[in-house]
Amino acid sequence: MLTRRDLLRSAALLGAALPLSLPAIDSAHAQSIDLLKLFVPAAPGGGWDQTARTIEQVLRATGAVKGVQITNVAGAGGAVGLPQFLNQWKGQGNALMVAGMVMVGAIIANKSPVRLAQATPIARLTGEFLALVVPAQSPFMSAKDFAAALKADPTKVPVAGGSAGGSDHILLGMIAKALGVPLSKVSYVAFAGGGPATAALLGNQVAAGISGYGEFAEQVKAKKLRVLAISADKRQQDIAAPTLKEEGIDVELFNWRGVFAPPGVNDAQRKAMIALMERMTATPQWAEACKMREWTPITLLGDDYKAFLEGETARIEGILKELGLA
Repeated sequence: MLTRRDLLRSAALLGAALPLSLPAIDSAHAQSIDLLKLFVPAAPGGGWDQTARTIEQVLRATGAVKGVQITNVAGAGGAVGLPQFLNQWKGQGNALMVAGMVMVGAIIANKSPVRLAQATPIARLTGEFLALVVPAQSPFMSAKDFAAALKADPTKVPVAGGSAGGSDHILLGMIAKALGVPLSKVSYVAFAGGGPATAALLGNQVAAGISGYGEFAEQVKAKKLRVLAISADKRQQDIAAPTLKEEGIDVELFNWRGVFAPPGVNDAQRKAMIALMERMTATPQWAEACKMREWTPITLLGDDYKAFLEGETARIEGILKELGLA
């Protein structure tokens, strides 16, 4: 996972290099937008903020927009910012909010009166798979070993991850559900981020950990942690680990991110934003930016994205209820 220093360095490289080496977006329907407003319901520097600034860089580089204004409103996994976007940005056809899977869980866990579906789904953009890891000296040599121990007594298999109700916690819940383990019995140890979770793993305070692979990559390379499995749909070229499905655990999960227009936009405005994202995600600039940031492009547009969101919300809500968080 990129550090803030890496982000700033790569952003500078992207902004400097792409306009010189790659063509602008070319479409008979493409019109340059004078000002695109991006709403980020999180603090600067995080994944949603990185996504917004990458959108800005690519759209500026390709000439699709003349200006971009980014607004950050942090708090509670997006549950603070979402009501503001729904109410104060209503009907603004030149605005997009960056959000994702974490917000779906956060608004359910925080019992928010609003839902992400009240915004207008435009495009799912990227995803990050998660990794199940253990300390190097762990007796678990495979995800099958981990699964067997979890089924035998989940209370004796503490698993470290990020905030309660977040993607790490949800993945553990999905694994337990797939194995027939009562979700109320799983032992999840929530930490403020990947760093503290990694420290707990290295100190043998927990049996396993779940987070984005980037959080563990350095310690995996140093052979202090081992990856038992990843939550991707297929093996990844640079990671010597099987998928959960290969290990007999029928679970697949991406920590996805996407964009939404406000409620109250008309059909023409909605279609214009979908077309803008469709053109952007088809450019070499976007592909290069995703590669630079180690994101997996998983583009899904308009009504297909809306249908995905409905299914994802139901799935996450079901898991959180069984975990006692909804």
